[in-house]
Amino acid sequence: MNEIPGSLMAHRFPLDSHSKVGDLYELEVFINGKFFRGNEACVSVWDHGLLFGDGVFEGIRAYSGGVYKLDEHITRLFSSAKAISLVLEYNPQELKNTVLETLRRNRLQDAHIRIVVTRGMGQPGMNPSTCPQPTLVVMAYPFPPTLGDKPVRLITSTVRRKAPHSVDARVKSLNYLDSILAKLQAIASGMDDAIMLDISGHVAEVTGANIFAVINGTVSTPSLSACLPGITRETVLDLSMGMGLPVMERSMTPGDFYVAEEAFLTGSGAEVVPVGEIDGRRIGDGTVGSITSMIIEAYRKSVLGQDHVTKIDNE
Repeated sequence: MNEIPGSLMAHRFPLDSHSKVGDLYELEVFINGKFFRGNEACVSVWDHGLLFGDGVFEGIRAYSGGVYKLDEHITRLFSSAKAISLVLEYNPQELKNTVLETLRRNRLQDAHIRIVVTRGMGQPGMNPSTCPQPTLVVMAYPFPPTLGDKPVRLITSTVRRKAPHSVDARVKSLNYLDSILAKLQAIASGMDDAIMLDISGHVAEVTGANIFAVINGTVSTPSLSACLPGITRETVLDLSMGMGLPVMERSMTPGDFYVAEEAFLTGSGAEVVPVGEIDGRRIGDGTVGSITSMIIEAYRKSVLGQDHVTKIDNE
C-alpha cells in the first residue's frame, strides 16, 4: 500500500504541524465536476462508498510544484476500478488535469493528493447496479517532505491480510478494516505500526506501506501475492538496482526480518521509513542503516528531480 500509516503520521508529524500551513476547511475539493470549499464538500449518505466501502483510491505526492509519478498512479487507479467493474466517467488525461487544477486552486507546492472513486449513490442494499453514476473526489492538502526520519517500531499483527483469498491485493480499494484492526493492535502495544501476514504466515506488508529487509547485503521484499504493488516499492527496487545493489522479491517470514541487517517501509505518503525494532528485536543497531540511507538519498533525488514529475503549472 501507498498510504502513510496512521500511527506513523502521528510519530512523524505532531498534530499541530499542518495547522501552520492552512485550515483544511479553506481548501477546495473537487466532487463530480465542481469545486467546493472544504467545509461545504460532501457526498450522499446513500453513497455505496460510505455504506459498503465500495470504491478505489490513490494517494499521490507533490514536491516543490511537481506531482511525482502522476501517470503511474492514474494508471493504477483505472486498473483498480476495472478490477471491481467500476467505470470512471473521466479519461486519464481529464483526471490528471483535475489533479493539477486542484493543486493550483489551493496554491499547493508540497502536498498529498487523494483521488477517491466510489460506486456512487444508490439504494441501501448490496446491489451495485442501483448506482447510476460513480462519485469522484479529488482533494489535496499541505504535506512537506519527510525523508530521513528516525526509525519506527513494529509488531507482527495477529490480523491476517485478506488478499489474495478475497479481495485481490492489486486493488487499492476503500476496504481497509483488516489494516485498521492491525493498527489498533500496534497502538495498544505502544508501537508505530504492525506487520501483516498472509493466510500462509508469510509477510505481506504493514498496514499502509510495503516493507523491505536488507539481508546479507541484498535488498529483499515480499512477493506481490498478498501486498499492493506499491509505486514507491517499484521505485525503490529500480533505484537499488541502479546503484548496483542486489534485489530480490520472494516469500518472506517474520524470521527473515528478525535477522536482517536493516529494514524499511515504503509508500507514496510514508516515502522511505527506516525500521529500528520488530517484535522486541532490534534491527541492526537500531539506527538508520547504511543501505537504507543510500536508498533514502536516492529517493529524495528522484522525487525532487525532473524525471517522472508533472509540473503543477502545466496543463
